[in-house]
Order: sequence, then C-alpha cells, then structure tokens
Amino acid sequence: MLNTPVFDIGTLSDFRENDILISRFAPYLDQHKNLSAAHRHSFYHMVLFTEGAGSHSIDFEKFYVKPHQIYFMVPGQVHSWDFEGFTDGYIVNFSSSFFQSFLLNPSYPETFSFFGEDVKAAVIDLPDYLQQKVVELFETIVNEAIGKDVSAIDMIRLLMLQLFITIDRITKKSVDRGPASYNQTLLRNFQKLIGEHYTRIKLPKDYAELLYITPNHLNAVCKDLLGTSAGEVIRARMVLEAKRLLTNPKLNINEIAFMLNFSDNSYFTKFFKKFEGKTPEEFRKGILNQHHHE
Repeated sequence: MLNTPVFDIGTLSDFRENDILISRFAPYLDQHKNLSAAHRHSFYHMVLFTEGAGSHSIDFEKFYVKPHQIYFMVPGQVHSWDFEGFTDGYIVNFSSSFFQSFLLNPSYPETFSFFGEDVKAAVIDLPDYLQQKVVELFETIVNEAIGKDVSAIDMIRLLMLQLFITIDRITKKSVDRGPASYNQTLLRNFQKLIGEHYTRIKLPKDYAELLYITPNHLNAVCKDLLGTSAGEVIRARMVLEAKRLLTNPKLNINEIAFMLNFSDNSYFTKFFKKFEGKTPEEFRKGILNQHHHE
C-alpha cells in the first residue's frame, strides 16, 4: 500500500523526538494547510478540540467538530478536515513503536476501544466533569515537550497512558460493559487478521481456521456482535481499502484493482458498485469534487 498518500511523523516535524509529535492545534494547522485534503496516516493520531466548528471525516464517516471533543486514529486510516473559523486544541501523533521500549505489551494501545476498527468509538465528546482534567493533561504533555527535560519522553508516555485510561473509563461506563468477553476478543482478532490478509484471504472458512474455530462459530460471533455475516465483514474491509486508495488521484483504477488482488478491472468495478451503489470513478469524482468545493 506504499502508493497511497501517506504522511508520516517525519514529514510533519514540529516537536519530533523518539517517534512522537506534540503541538498546539492552531499553529499545527497553520503549518500544514495541505492536510485538509483526504490523506492517510502511518501513525497513531490524537486531537482534542478546545474551540472551533466545522467537520472532519475518518474513513469516510463524517463528524461535527465541537469544543471538548477528542478523537483517535490508527495507522492506515484516511482523514480529512473542513473547519469553520478559528480552531484550536492539541495534537499528538505517535508511532507504533513509541510505547515498545516502555511496556511489556507493545500492542497495549490497541486494547482501548477508541484505537480500533470502529470509527464511531474513536470520536468522543467529553462530559463536563472531565473536560478540565483532560485539557490539563494535554497542557502538561505540551509543557513536557517544550521543556525537554532529561526524562520528558517517559513522563509524556506516562501522561498519555493516564489520558487513555481516563478516556477508556468513560467509554466503558457509557456502554456499561465489563471486561471484553471471549467473543469480543475473537471478533477483534478476526478484524485484525482481515487487516493483515484481506488481499489474499477472502473466505470466512480460512479465517475461522486461523482462529481455531468453526466457520459457523465465526459467523455467529459476527451476527451477534455486528449484526452481519463474517463474509460481509471481509467484503466491507475490501471496500474500505478501495475507498482509501481511490482518494489518491495518482492511482488509476487498474492499479487499485491489481493492488487489491482482483483478477481484472471490470470485476473490481462490479464488486465496488454492488456495495457502494456507484462505480469507483464516480466515488473518486465525488471525493475530489467535495475537496475542491471546500
């Protein structure tokens, strides 16, 4: 997927050290005006808005900006902004390896629901009682970055973990769920496997085998937790990746069909139209026109 428009932390250098970028949002936005167009991140991305309006989209889901809204993104997702008026807050970008030397479990951030496949779980409006605490945490993170104390990086890691756990507690409270059930873990593992293998492995039975369960069990878990079949989950992931690739005007439809392992362009077009109700060309035109209009 190297041909997709990707911004890594290196291309966005502001305060950049040990795979992390920290900035107040207004100056960051001023410096990176080109980021309003749809683009893909190779890193984890976290923004808290303290003022502003307009909208932003993550993987083609639209959200309206409001003060004390926080959102999280994982590597690979496509993102665009359309702000109205002055917008400020805080931004932290960090690489997959940022916590590796610090934690025994390098995939620890993935255990939080907001760093997952469900985009709606990644945009959170903070309740009143938590707003000041979260702003203070971000402010402390920025000050640590500015101060560049010897132990600043580890302090930033601690503050970010405190932030994640604080936010995670309210998301758990709002849906009133206990620890992740076996089936929830299974679903997460299934989605992770799809993310790694969707161009090669297309059938639910092959994923069921990788998960050491029967295809019927996998289907039942998807129906129970998502209201859809395992096959639909795989196909939806293919469509999402197609949409992500279509945001890059430098890639032609043939190249995208090839990257997604379709035997030919017409089969890819049929597949896409069946799920989106429009051809890849029509979808691309809509995305590019939308940005041009903005």
